[in-house]
Amino acid sequence: MSNTEEIWRLVEARRDGFCALSDRVWGMPELNYGEHRSAAEHEAMLREQGFRVTTGLAGIPTAVMGEAGEDGPVIAILGEYDALPGLSQEAGVAEHRPVENGGPGHGCGHNILGSASMLAATAVKDWLAANGLKGRVRYYGCPAEEGGSAKGFMVRAGVFDDVDIAICWHPAPFSGVSKAVSLACQELDFTFRGRAAHAAGSPELGRSALDAVELMAVGVNYMREHMPDGARIHYAIQDGGGIAPNVVQAQARVRYLVRGRTLPEMQALLLRVRKIADGAALMTETTVTAKVLSADANLVGNTPLEQVMDANYQRLGPPKFDEADHAFAREIQKTLTPDEIAATYRRAGIPAIEGEALCERIVPLDAPEPKSFGSTDVGTVSWVVPTVQARGATYAVGTPGHSWQLVAQGKTGASHKGLEHVAKIMAGTAVDVLSDPALMARAKADHAGRLRDTPFVNPIPDDVQPPLDMAAH
Repeated sequence: MSNTEEIWRLVEARRDGFCALSDRVWGMPELNYGEHRSAAEHEAMLREQGFRVTTGLAGIPTAVMGEAGEDGPVIAILGEYDALPGLSQEAGVAEHRPVENGGPGHGCGHNILGSASMLAATAVKDWLAANGLKGRVRYYGCPAEEGGSAKGFMVRAGVFDDVDIAICWHPAPFSGVSKAVSLACQELDFTFRGRAAHAAGSPELGRSALDAVELMAVGVNYMREHMPDGARIHYAIQDGGGIAPNVVQAQARVRYLVRGRTLPEMQALLLRVRKIADGAALMTETTVTAKVLSADANLVGNTPLEQVMDANYQRLGPPKFDEADHAFAREIQKTLTPDEIAATYRRAGIPAIEGEALCERIVPLDAPEPKSFGSTDVGTVSWVVPTVQARGATYAVGTPGHSWQLVAQGKTGASHKGLEHVAKIMAGTAVDVLSDPALMARAKADHAGRLRDTPFVNPIPDDVQPPLDMAAH
């Protein structure tokens, strides 16, 4: 039996327990930095599977790590389990039906993400033990990917300093090696302070913080014409200064998310946004302070690791779904627009197939890069460790990320089949690296070459601490 066949059988033998873990986490959706029950479930499973467990990584209560093996190279497999606000949805129902009005839900499939990653790590642990080989595998339970940048804080704390290779994945409507493209970003609050006054009786005495927020928005919007292609800036008013229109608002707060294709591009945009905030304060005779909440670096690719992961996809083939899976996916697609379905194919770079509800194809390694994409704190890890990511087909073609439709599919047969399939891909990739020192050397050389002209600077400033209070918002 080959190493690949052996690791796949180990994944298959342990599948059911980790599908059950994903269902439990789905049922306790918790926002970033507040995933206490989910982290406890992951910790309990790690202990049950015989890992050496460390909790509270980087001072984050919901970050957990399990390690197995002795000596040799260290392979990290990254998992997540945070949810999103406002996406509560009943499982297995193809209509909007919240479990809790306004409650959170797993609208990015992170309940599946962490479970599949731990399944892969468990299979690698057992493979190392069965073959008496040196090497260590670690499962990192990483909280707060959704805007919390926990992995960036973990990088800054040195959690990955001795890791040789990092492997991760993300739920998707298709399967294949994930393109190493993402936007570097920083999220920060601008708080303006002015002077309250009676808006009718003595408006001349007031200095409106809300005016400053609005003028900042105007300035940033005029800047958009003069930004690099692919850059993105978003904002949301956190505090408008009160609900009384006859009071000049003495304080107001707005949150900005600034994104660029690279760390240097993002940092340059950020300086311009900060100048606009200063200008808005000057125009309104208010003051402004900025507080950084989180930040992610852009992804750094790794050709040798991407090639070996693609070879695993080619050996394993695509996931196979049954008629019940396809039938429910078709029901979900009835709630989507043609544009949403077409966008899946554009992003994957594969030709559309009319009537395709679940994708049983592998996206080619040389497929075109997507034209638009988001940010991930995996990017920060990829600057300090050679990193490769998979995509695993777990939901209907066309399903938008961060949607109730995705939450509805989080406990389906398709999600469980996709969980097992991508766990095999990650475990197979890990075994290939552990079995071939030359491959690991090539991956490290590729990584060093990409960073030669751009040394890493963590986008999270040294004085910024993990925003553990974000879970309350």
